[in-house]
Amino acid sequence: MRHLLNPLDFSVGEIEQLLDLASDIEKNPDRYAHVCDGKKIATLFYEPSTRTRLSFESAMLSLGGQTIGFAGADQSSVSKGETIADTVRVVSCYADIIVMRHPKEGAPLCASMYSKIPVINAGDGGHNHPTQTLIDLMTISQRLGRL
Repeated sequence: MRHLLNPLDFSVGEIEQLLDLASDIEKNPDRYAHVCDGKKIATLFYEPSTRTRLSFESAMLSLGGQTIGFAGADQSSVSKGETIADTVRVVSCYADIIVMRHPKEGAPLCASMYSKIPVINAGDGGHNHPTQTLIDLMTISQRLGRL
């Protein structure tokens, strides 16, 4: 199992492969319309984020998967004092991958220690936002034809 918590979690070669795959998905969406059939993504957004959350949910739906989760800590048991560890332990029984956005630096790393499934960091305060880094790299590659 592998998590994406930091932009440096992938090698340069892996990033190039990932960007090539993303480009192919963009050009040939029908080819990938069912690759996530039967899979669920859990979006655990402890702070508001319209674009990032909807991007993940839209991508999963486009790949044939389903989404579960919450768009704010006040919409979950966090409002009753549930810890990240407890939330992740439970959610990892319901989904195949977790995407987490949290205002505190290191929260996705903490989640990864308790999760039975991969965790993607969708932003942890001002610390890391590796998926934004990847889309920025894709944009640069598309505009310049290379990185």
